[in-house]
Amino acid sequence: MPAGGHTTVIQRILERRAARASVEETTATIAVMLRVVPPPRALLVCQDAAVRQQLERRITPDMLDYESLADEHEGLRRFDGEFFPVVVTDSLQMVRQLRARTAVRTPFVLYVAELDDAAEREAGLAAGADDCLARRASEREIDARLGAARRIAELESVLRVTLAENRKLSATDDLTRVNSRRFFSKHFPREVERAARYGRALALILCDIDLFKSVNDTHGHACGDQILRQFAARLQHSLRRGVDWVARIGGEEFAIVLPETGYQPALDVARKVRAAIAQPPFTAEG
Repeated sequence: MPAGGHTTVIQRILERRAARASVEETTATIAVMLRVVPPPRALLVCQDAAVRQQLERRITPDMLDYESLADEHEGLRRFDGEFFPVVVTDSLQMVRQLRARTAVRTPFVLYVAELDDAAEREAGLAAGADDCLARRASEREIDARLGAARRIAELESVLRVTLAENRKLSATDDLTRVNSRRFFSKHFPREVERAARYGRALALILCDIDLFKSVNDTHGHACGDQILRQFAARLQHSLRRGVDWVARIGGEEFAIVLPETGYQPALDVARKVRAAIAQPPFTAEG
């Protein structure tokens, strides 16, 4: 194996383990959220009064939080004013209109069609419906179709929230709320590339807390965490907002990135940061 090969293999194994642990944690989070998420909003638009009333009788409060309308034009206006994760309609034109105007986030569309009319069901699916329900379906089938629509809408909602949280957490250090090591590893090389491409200055200041281990050993990790949060806050307050940025790259190690900053200005920033760290004293409760 070439030099450094063992290190590379070990690093890949650790990365895969971390990725697997992240997936398992995300899956567990989704399972918990699905148990507590409120019923999704649903828009019921059926011109056939008998079908509409039958559906209304089967929709329970814990299944869907729904609004019922008879007119497709009013239904589209209502949808334009509020996103409904589930739409049930017997209007093929409404199915087409929904798909035409919801490119970013799409509802689950249940199209009500004639049971024996294969061409109508195929037209509904081709227009963008996710599923079809027979006009004269049994109560059991209605419950099953609506239940499936609810589960899919709930899962999509939870996945959106989880994805947003994961993106935020991957870029932000959970303890100090500054940028994370992952953020630094991704964005600092871009800063270097940008500076080289346009011939601009770029400064990097590395700083840590001396004897920090003794703080944890003597006063406990809770105290150490408070010190780290205060340390990170003082670093941020010493920088240009929206230009410079801080990342926690180790236990008590931080990186300060100063775009378009030469040696002397960076030295001035370092002195400013040092003064901010020195005064006033750090405090910790408990």
